[in-house]
Order: sequence, then structure tokens, then C-alpha cells
Amino acid sequence: MVVGEVVAGRYELERLVGTGGMSSVYRAYDRVLDRRVAIKLLHERLSHDEDYLVRFRREARAAAQLNHPNIVTVIDRGEERGRPYIVFEFIDGETLKGVVERRAPLPIGDAVSIALQVAEALSFAHARGVIHRDIKPQNVMLADGRAKVTDFGIARSLDGDAGVTQTGTVLGTSDYMAPEQALGEHASERSDVYSLGAVLYELLTGDVLFSGESFVAVALKHASEPPPSVLERRPDCPVRLAAAVDRCLSKVPGERFADMHELIDELHECLADMERRGDEDATLIVAPPRRARPVAREPRRRGVLSWMVLLLAIAALGAIVAVVVLERNSIRDALPIIGSKNLPLKAVGAYDPYGTYGENGGLAWRATDGNLDTYWSTERYITFTKPGVGLVLRPDHSARMTKLTMTTSTPHRFQAQIRAGTAAGGPFTPVSSWQRAQSKTTFSVDTHGDSYGYYEIWLRLPTNAYAVGGVARINEISARAR
Repeated sequence: MVVGEVVAGRYELERLVGTGGMSSVYRAYDRVLDRRVAIKLLHERLSHDEDYLVRFRREARAAAQLNHPNIVTVIDRGEERGRPYIVFEFIDGETLKGVVERRAPLPIGDAVSIALQVAEALSFAHARGVIHRDIKPQNVMLADGRAKVTDFGIARSLDGDAGVTQTGTVLGTSDYMAPEQALGEHASERSDVYSLGAVLYELLTGDVLFSGESFVAVALKHASEPPPSVLERRPDCPVRLAAAVDRCLSKVPGERFADMHELIDELHECLADMERRGDEDATLIVAPPRRARPVAREPRRRGVLSWMVLLLAIAALGAIVAVVVLERNSIRDALPIIGSKNLPLKAVGAYDPYGTYGENGGLAWRATDGNLDTYWSTERYITFTKPGVGLVLRPDHSARMTKLTMTTSTPHRFQAQIRAGTAAGGPFTPVSSWQRAQSKTTFSVDTHGDSYGYYEIWLRLPTNAYAVGGVARINEISARAR
């Protein structure tokens, strides 16, 4: 087709704006609705190739279900003289690749802002079961400061597409390709995390992650060579941001951010750190966990009075305990008040007997690292139909737990109870009632006098998990025992 032709009796082709190995994109005028649109046409030579037809139709289906401010909107689809086409909103801007070629390296704040917008788009797509698999600057449009992801030509359902090979076929652009894609293995949400990390590396440094003489040479480097550090090329990059890029680019998918939402949270924290410093180009120092502020010492002359107050308080506490013992006629009921002590815990893994993905067991340690800014999270769910998933905890000694306090950054999204067992792999017995998670939730635990070597926070998301974000997080845990 050429400029001036009319597609489907309404879309008049005005000019060619881009072409690739699979299709050409034109700016067109929609005669029916009096507006500019973009129309993508499959190359005529490929219109009888079943593989390309399937891929092109899959793009139309995938993009049509993704209505998000950072994803280019699909308006229409059809066929013209045997050639499939897709009609998109027209973005009067340029590709991110064009911006990189003109301005790279980008200001740090601009780079993070663009990456955040792309991550939001991908998080939305992932929540609907679609992974992109070809994130690159050429597939991001920029207009009026807004980034929009396009070209879902090799996107795939997270559950796989019937009749389409999932492994053994290398699809994607080698400059931004995750190692597992380069090896022809199954791609996942974390593959998009890697590709976005490669894009962010380029925005910050002005260079692609790896270069080579051929597609294969670059793909092999993604699969086998350690990625260069952002700080080597951009010394003024905040350390926390450089660490986030490094984590995105891990060769092992399980060592990357668990999902786009987790990456989004970290990028927001990076921006917040820069704003607090008031200088986006300053190198950030990673802050240690917050510690309690030292209490000012009282003057020595008040020491006697302080001891008297303390003794009175102890006497009052003893009276309260005595009343409890007398009223309940049970020393055991009073012991939790006067005999409990802190119980050191270590989160050692996840318990997922009804699934196959392990629920991010390798990140369990974050729930007991003493840092409220880190967390363990479940996998992201669209629907939650299993009885539950759990975070396994090991006390430093076999103990009769009395209370457990859980802090979460996803309050009200899930219910939880405490269970106990003798092995990390279960089985576990309930030792508390169910409670809906608050920002901080304290469970009363009754082990019926038994000591256990393992405990578990067993949790459930609602059936329509996506409506509450699709994920549950546990930031920190503390416990007491007798």
C-alpha cells in the first residue's frame, strides 16, 4: 500500500512513519471520526505465513485488552485485501530511542520517571496475564512527558498460548533480551524486568548494555557475561538506583525483583531519596535501619526519686498480677503477663503446597532483617483459589510462642493466621485465629503448652485478588514466647 490509499473505506494513509521486519506503520486520517490515527499493516509478503499471522493477531488481542494511560490504545482491527491491520491512537511524539540518541545520558530524574511509567504499563499488562517480551526504547513512545508502551507483537499469555512454542525459539531484540530468552527458554514477568533494567541502564549511561557484531553475539553476552556497573559509566548515579539496575540485570530470574510492582516501589524510593537530598545528581548513601533515639540522662540529683518511682511501679504491677491470679485462679493465665520474652525469629522460606512457584521463598529473609523498608511478598495473583500460602519462620530455639506481631505495607488485602509445626516443610497446625491484616497486626498464639521448632504465617488473598493489588507483603515480624 502507498500514501493516499484508503484502508477499510475510512483510514486514509498520509505518511509512512516506521517499518520493521514484520510490518509498516502509517499515520492515517480517520474519515469517520475526523482524527489522526496510526495504522500498522503486516507486510504483504508475510500475509500468507501462518506464524506471522498468528503473531500479528496475538498483538491485536493482547493490546486491545490493555486500557492504560501508559499503553498505546488499540482502536480497531481487520483485514484489507488479505493483509491484517491494527489501528492505534496516534502519538504525536517520538520513540524513546530517538530521545536517547539526542540527549543521552538523560538526567537521572528523567530516566527514573520514564522507567517508572514503563513499569506501570508492564505491571498492568502482567496483572492481566500478558508479558511483553520485547521491551526496548524503540517500543516506547514519548509525548508531552508521558511514556506509552507499544508493539505487543511477540507478547504472550503468562499461561502460554495453545499451539505456539514456548521454548526453543528466540524472540525479542538482542540488545535488551533477558538471558532466559537468549537461551530459548520460557519467558516470564521477570524477563520484562530484565529488559526494562537494560533500558534504564541505557538511559543513565547512553550506551546499550552489551554490543557485538551480530544478534547471536549480543544474545550470548546477555546469557553469560556479567553486566557492567552503572557507576562505572555514571559515577554521579545514586548508589541505591545503581543497585536497583544491577538487581534487574541478574542472570538468575529469581534474584531479580519479584514483579514490576516491587520494582516500582524501589524506583519510587530512589526518587524520594533524591528529593530528600535536594540534589538528584548526588550519590546517595544507603541508610541503615532506623534505631531508637538515645534517651537523655536524668541529672544525678534526681536518682533517688527515679528509683522510688520505679519501685512503686513494680509494686503496682505485682498487685495487678496478684489480682489476675486470684480472679482466674490460674498461675498459667498470669504467666504471659510476667514471664514472656522476645523470641528471635528467622524467616527461612515459603510454604506453597497447592502451587508450583514457591512464593518467593528465596526472599523470605527480608521479613526478619530488621528493616521495615524491605519485605517478602507472595507471587502476584489475578484470582486466588488455593487454600493459602505461607511464610515459614524458625525461632532460635524450640519455643512456646505467645504472641506474633506482623507489619505489612499491604494492609486490608489479606487474612492470616499463625500455624506451628516440627518441620519447615509442614504439616502445620493452627495456633491462632484468623485476622484481617492491618498495618501492624498482633496475633495471640496458644500452643496448648507445646513447644515448636517452626511457625508459619498462613495467609489468604480474596478470590478476586487483582481487585486488591494481587499481592500480599510482610515487611517485618516479631514474637514473644514463654
